[in-house]
Amino acid sequence: MAKSLTQEFVKGLWDEVPPFRLVLGLCPTLAVTKAVENGIGMGVATTFVLVFSNILISSMRNVIPSKVRIASFIVIIATFVTIAELLMQAYTYPLFKKLGIFIPLIVVNCIILGRAEAFASKRGVFRSFLDGLGIGIGFTLSLVALAAVRELLGTGSLTFWVKPIQILGPSFKPFSFMVEAPGAFVALGLMLCIMNLAGRK
Repeated sequence: MAKSLTQEFVKGLWDEVPPFRLVLGLCPTLAVTKAVENGIGMGVATTFVLVFSNILISSMRNVIPSKVRIASFIVIIATFVTIAELLMQAYTYPLFKKLGIFIPLIVVNCIILGRAEAFASKRGVFRSFLDGLGIGIGFTLSLVALAAVRELLGTGSLTFWVKPIQILGPSFKPFSFMVEAPGAFVALGLMLCIMNLAGRK
């Protein structure tokens, strides 16, 4: 039993990591990963919504009528997105401004609705909690990894809490396109390739 519960959590860190394995949630993955700080912020907000919506949907799965389940899931998800947005606005306002419209767009993130429909609506609360936490952490790590590659190659620095930290020396010539839209697709493609090769081995 303990091993099974462990697997529910660990699967989101590798086997079902959203951007690289399930290829879900690519809109925020591509849009907000110009800086490591942005990746952390979006990942934590998404994890918060994913965990609590999973818990609530699982606890209400026998009450919600099947005909209106999707609409009900969206209302629950939107509630937690609003809470996350207000918390970020209150405590991390500079980051809130940077992420902009992508915070409310968590409502339509296919990862969250997908976990609600495929997992939380069919299983118990604790398993749904572990599933949401594992998938959320995996998503956050994916955003941070992609943002680190893009920012490091694009600027030579990494940004943590508004302050950039110079990593590469002054002789480094940054590939500025890496922090633009084309760089997001290039970096994502390379990381998908690496993940697929690692998965085969």
